[in-house]
Amino acid sequence: MTWESTTDVIYEDNHLLVVKKPVNMPVQRDSTNDEDLLTVLKKYIKEKYNKPGNVYLGLVHRLDRPVGGLMVFARTSKAASRLSDVIRKREFYKTYLAVVHGTLKEKRGKMEDYLLKNKNTNVVNVVDKNKEGAKYAYLEYNVLSESSNFSLVKINLHTGRPHQIRVQFSNAGHFLYGDQKYGIGVNSPGQQIALWSNEISFIHPTTKENVKFKCNPPNETPWNWF
Repeated sequence: MTWESTTDVIYEDNHLLVVKKPVNMPVQRDSTNDEDLLTVLKKYIKEKYNKPGNVYLGLVHRLDRPVGGLMVFARTSKAASRLSDVIRKREFYKTYLAVVHGTLKEKRGKMEDYLLKNKNTNVVNVVDKNKEGAKYAYLEYNVLSESSNFSLVKINLHTGRPHQIRVQFSNAGHFLYGDQKYGIGVNSPGQQIALWSNEISFIHPTTKENVKFKCNPPNETPWNWF
């Protein structure tokens, strides 16, 4: 999936840019040197508004490369600072959709774990809370639908740890469909991970109004099973 400015901009004003991140596009330039979302968006702003020089665009939160859906960027340093403060206070609300293997015994629940990231391998594991460097991870979920031993789950993410949803659900025995990192052995090579940033809401950095944005996953496998 590639960037399409005509359809992928969800909301835009002088302070914010809310977009639909394409799957498998890195948010920032990485070692692959593949086209990244931040560079593409700066080019989009520069061309649309005929801006001279470098374009400012603040990255205040992230999505894993294989994950698609809603992201918000700050168009001014003041907006970036205020959004970062909102995120720090856990007043930036994110809802995800995921397709997971199996049917969950509890259709509504929460997951609380401690996670540790291995920076050398870029793999996150659930560890004892007393382990040095362990970070608390908390999410709530509810099952929206079930089909052929798969479940469509809505997730409210309360802490934004690296790979959090993927790790916590795999630890619970419900691997995400298509996850090639934490679902080896249950997913087929080449499958696209079914994790989507579905809703975000927060206080606008300048108007102080509560804003909410929603973006549904594509109508394709496995989303169209439900």
